[in-house]
Amino acid sequence: MSELNLQSVLLKYWGFSSFRPMQEDIIRSAIGGNDTLALLPTGGGKSLCYQVPGMAMAGLCIVVSPLIALMKDQVEALKDKGIKAVGIYHGLSKAEIDNAVDNCVYGDVKFLYMSPERLTTDLIRSRITKMNVNLLAIDEAHCISQWGYDFRPPYLRIAEIRELIPHTPVLALTATATPQVVADIQEKLQFSDQRVFQKSFERKNLAYVVIREEDKLNRLLKVCQNVKGTGVVYVRNRKRTREISDWLMQKGVSADFYHAGLDSRERDARQDAWMKEKTRIIVSTNAFGMGIDKPNVRFVVHMDLPDSPEAYFQEAGRGGRDGNKAYAILLFNNSDTIDLRRFHEQSFPPLKDIKKVYNSLGNYYQLAIGSGKDESMPFDLVSFASHYNLNPVLVFNALGFLEKEGYLAISEALANPSRIMFMANNEELYRFQVANPRYDPFIKLLLRSYSGLFTEFTKIREQDISRRAGIDIAVVRKMLNELHNMKILHYKAQNETPVITFLQGRVAASDLNISKAVYKERKVFARKRMQAMIDYVESFTTCRSLYLLGYFGETTAQRCGQCDVCLEQNKAGVSEYEYKQLADMIRQRIEEEEVSMEDLIRKLDMNISEEKAMGVLRYLLDNRIIIEDAMMKLHWKDKKSETAG
Repeated sequence: MSELNLQSVLLKYWGFSSFRPMQEDIIRSAIGGNDTLALLPTGGGKSLCYQVPGMAMAGLCIVVSPLIALMKDQVEALKDKGIKAVGIYHGLSKAEIDNAVDNCVYGDVKFLYMSPERLTTDLIRSRITKMNVNLLAIDEAHCISQWGYDFRPPYLRIAEIRELIPHTPVLALTATATPQVVADIQEKLQFSDQRVFQKSFERKNLAYVVIREEDKLNRLLKVCQNVKGTGVVYVRNRKRTREISDWLMQKGVSADFYHAGLDSRERDARQDAWMKEKTRIIVSTNAFGMGIDKPNVRFVVHMDLPDSPEAYFQEAGRGGRDGNKAYAILLFNNSDTIDLRRFHEQSFPPLKDIKKVYNSLGNYYQLAIGSGKDESMPFDLVSFASHYNLNPVLVFNALGFLEKEGYLAISEALANPSRIMFMANNEELYRFQVANPRYDPFIKLLLRSYSGLFTEFTKIREQDISRRAGIDIAVVRKMLNELHNMKILHYKAQNETPVITFLQGRVAASDLNISKAVYKERKVFARKRMQAMIDYVESFTTCRSLYLLGYFGETTAQRCGQCDVCLEQNKAGVSEYEYKQLADMIRQRIEEEEVSMEDLIRKLDMNISEEKAMGVLRYLLDNRIIIEDAMMKLHWKDKKSETAG
């Protein structure tokens, strides 16, 4: 593939005249037939790394992703560019899935998006060998590793598909991976050789700030007043999104709230208003942000502690994608660390409770043992929990665990608009219209209004049809249902409720295969990630950027000079080397014997000025790394290695 062809594809479909750093190297590696792992930070342009080669090569690119909303967005974005793309995810009917697969085998579809659970179904396995697959792209590739922060066992089965398409290269992509996870991804995906392209995770324009704060709301207000431009405020629960956005509005700050429980039209409208800067601040759960590429976000504030450095890095990284100065601010207090530890325990319910929830779910839908595979049903968590007198939080976490184990999949209320496709061919439809003149004007209106009705499921809006036909919307739905029942067309009405899909036939609760050893090991890994997050906020001696980069295996970077730690160290009037040297010596003296401040300064046997030593000591005292007791003796508060990194 010549450079000209790649450039022309990029320009024709995406309007860019040049690639971002490393994108072209990744693309050429994939086009060359090499298994490739790309590590690009959030906003680094990962999707183009598989979309450009997918378009440049003959055949079809399969994209595996666990994020249904992101899949839907990318499919629609590609269609808007005139590129044929389909998505197979939970909530689609069997007829829709069959049609999508047929179009991939016999049609000219260029991109097939699906979840890892769908990729390994019997239907896909039996048809994938008939597809001309040019590339297998694995997005969110860290999900394949048990050491990754979002491990999903169904990802482990992706390698099985490689046996069916042995000459197709794999392109794995992720924004967050530790060195251990990087190695694990390549092993689990059976890479033929190690080709890793890793762009530094360093964000030189992003200033990380951690503030110990009891009055978080007023601190947030100060941020909104002092930092110009749009912002995102992350909180842990849905109720607080509204409370905080209402409070900001009362204080004269343009704000709105967003979470996955909102109606899809509301979510779209709020996201659109924020993107167009009609709304300045969006207060959201972590449901907001995936796939949203707004370059000029000037600040991202976390009001609660994220579960892991990976999650924090990804969310904070949504600020400053235009390369201009932005702030990633995390507000915390002592109760936050207590809450985070409680959330960690809750996210690993006892195995007996997980089995109880699974068994209750089978009874709820009246599924016999062995039945239910690939069936999707509407699901209301609160109603289900109430029906079986279960704690909703327990149910939520148990279902999350069952989902990660590959037994079921849960989708939030997604924007699944109504869709239709004619089942009758042209000749059969003509005969039907002649024999049933009552339906003739209605069918002609559908054919005039929408294209592709004979080859693929097409989105419709009953309101538009009602207006064009001059009939009530209830009559439109009635006629569509009648035509569906007569097998003239397939009508799938809009669905706004969460959906649960059984990925395996129901098994007896006693046969639910969740290894105690695996469960325990996963809990230990999650605890380590949680502790790393706590260490990040409780450390006031290590540059924030260096801490995060070190977590992801980057050890050669210099301190950022702009985070809260670096700014305070700058005030102490010492270099980074002097600061580390003094802090280590101060700690050693304090842990060797009880000393007062005066004794400590006198006993520091360093060839350095007393003024600098006092500056560092004052910094350590101000940030409560050192505390002074009633007897004026100094104590190093935290026994962890604060000066590491």
